[in-house]
Amino acid sequence: MASASPDAHLDRKNAKVGLYAFLGALFMLGMGYAAVPLYDLFCRVTGFGGTTQVASESEAASAESRAQLAGTPTISIRFDASTARDMPWTFKPVKSTDTIRIGQRSLAFYTAKNDSSVPITGTATFNVEPEQAGYYFNKIQCFCFTEQTLQPGQELRMPVLYYVDPAALDDPNMEGVEQITLSYTFHKKLEDGE
Repeated sequence: MASASPDAHLDRKNAKVGLYAFLGALFMLGMGYAAVPLYDLFCRVTGFGGTTQVASESEAASAESRAQLAGTPTISIRFDASTARDMPWTFKPVKSTDTIRIGQRSLAFYTAKNDSSVPITGTATFNVEPEQAGYYFNKIQCFCFTEQTLQPGQELRMPVLYYVDPAALDDPNMEGVEQITLSYTFHKKLEDGE
């Protein structure tokens, strides 16, 4: 029985190393494509970077019940608005601050006006400061959940229904937080091919 030549053995080792390198590169490519959605999911789950939470009506009602039982304190909410440089809209909060009871639903309004002579579709990005408050800041309904299209000169009043989870009172990282800032930035939607 003839043993395999050293060249054949070396060829098999090289093929195995090449296969592992190819699979590793394929894995890294897949992770590159998955990074953005995975990071977005991480931020939404943890509130990292001031990412707010999305709550249902039943979750809001539960938080409100807990707040009423506990007699929760109030907190100041500051509203901030800006637009990207290429966005020809005037965008601002109707009220710059509000004081709410933690756990109770509140409604805030922003206005947007298309200052251009063409229809513009925009999307709003958002966050809260301080960052640790993102985990407890819950939006039930928000204009930021969908794209907004404004005709030339059109002005729109846009609501945000939200609450601050009473669980924030048990978090030592939230101790001393007296104001939460809710910030939105409107960006022009890129058309296909832009």
